[in-house]
Amino acid sequence: MAVKAQSISPSWELSQLLDIFPLPIRQALVRLPNLEELIEVVLDLGRPPEARFSSDFRYLSETPVSNEDIAHVCSRISAFGADNRAGIEQTLHRISAIRNRQGKIVGLTCRVGRAVYGTIDIVLDVLRSGKSICLLGRPGVGKTTMLRECARILSEDRKRVVIVDTSNEIAGDSDIPHPGIGLARRMQVPNPALQHGVMIEAVENHMPEVIVIDEIGTEAEAAAARTIAERGVALIGTAHGQTLENLLMNPTLSDLLGGISAVTLSDEEARRRGTRKTVLERKAPPTFDILVEIQDRDRLAIHKNVAEVVDALLRGYQPQPEIRQRTASGDVAIVQEADTESMPHVSDAYDHHDHHDEQIDKPLLLFPYGVSRNKIERAVHNLRVNAAIARNWDEADVVLTLKTLERKGQPKLKQIASDNVPIYSIKTNTTTQIQTALRDVFNLGSIDHEEIALREAEEAVYQVLLTNQAIELSPQTSYVRRMQHQLAEKYRLQSRSTGLEPNRRVRIFKLPE
Repeated sequence: MAVKAQSISPSWELSQLLDIFPLPIRQALVRLPNLEELIEVVLDLGRPPEARFSSDFRYLSETPVSNEDIAHVCSRISAFGADNRAGIEQTLHRISAIRNRQGKIVGLTCRVGRAVYGTIDIVLDVLRSGKSICLLGRPGVGKTTMLRECARILSEDRKRVVIVDTSNEIAGDSDIPHPGIGLARRMQVPNPALQHGVMIEAVENHMPEVIVIDEIGTEAEAAAARTIAERGVALIGTAHGQTLENLLMNPTLSDLLGGISAVTLSDEEARRRGTRKTVLERKAPPTFDILVEIQDRDRLAIHKNVAEVVDALLRGYQPQPEIRQRTASGDVAIVQEADTESMPHVSDAYDHHDHHDEQIDKPLLLFPYGVSRNKIERAVHNLRVNAAIARNWDEADVVLTLKTLERKGQPKLKQIASDNVPIYSIKTNTTTQIQTALRDVFNLGSIDHEEIALREAEEAVYQVLLTNQAIELSPQTSYVRRMQHQLAEKYRLQSRSTGLEPNRRVRIFKLPE
């Protein structure tokens, strides 16, 4: 028998929120028959104040909100941070501001914060598995409430839990954390842009077993999350989205699930799969082991092996997750079992290919001389070869350099050559050129025209995401252009064919935000 969710927020905590409003609005709120179900109060300049519930709203007065009303509220809460959020001391309530172009506050969203016991009972076995978990759901579905309960349960299980609390929404707007987080410790974030740095600081300075983080939303935060997972620390985090597929198609956050890369299969592997040689595959192990889709407060879909689910999606299969429902009596019912039999059981993405180097335990050490280390690492990942970057040239098995440097007769290159270290030179410092050189190094043979075109498109996608600058690709046939358009679409980028045949080509770009 599961414990039915019940509020632990004392009545005075709700009264703390009511006390910030002007008297007429406060009196209207007190008279509401369903005040305990209140989600938020909205005050917009020149409009009547609203009380919002899960599926309804009610005007609290016919009198429009004035500047004095907004100033009254702002004088009774903490200062707004860089994220335009404020709070009320020793509560979980959140007040968010809307400003005009001059920075003046013209609207307030006063969200009711409640600590609730029992919300995590529906996935308690998953939480205690010790694995990293991502809670996925639309805004307002209860992700933060569940996250707070996760922290409380794990901390009371004697786990060392540290919460990275960006807007003080998890542990409240006070230097003393709200009791709703149990024994967990809380680190505040001075500015939302610094959240990823505080995540790393938490791991390096405080020896946590579990890191709890709300709203992973930037590439830097996704990279920090991967770093935490690679250090053996369990991560419990949330992200916006409704399904795992939404997250996978999000170019900013897809790395949380391992990321997507266009790869070329061997002829034998392509025949075995019944697909074309060039396909989309997962680039790396996912940051999160388990993903929980919060469909509503009492219904969840659970993907217990994110790596296998992502591989299945990219191969055209539609995974069937386990779905759990909390009944009216408080019991937890499994309304759909996970279907693992229909999914292809794919081993890690790095094991799909039959390159010669996979039989070698020791990686080939590459030393870049005038060549980008990051682009070499991308090329190594794209080709799935067993290679690593050497710290010094005298440790390297192969040196990669530019033809222009070799022609200039650099003294260092002469010294390298005199020690019989093989030197491979490339025309330009691009991932495509580096991949061509690595194919020679590993005797992988030539590559077909279709693969070259997709590699060029993938490199362009990476550069557009990095620099926001449009890039034109080389002229291609209509069939290859269509594949390049599909690749750009996977990363939520825009693409357009320009020019006349036979010089018609794809242009990849990003719309301004």
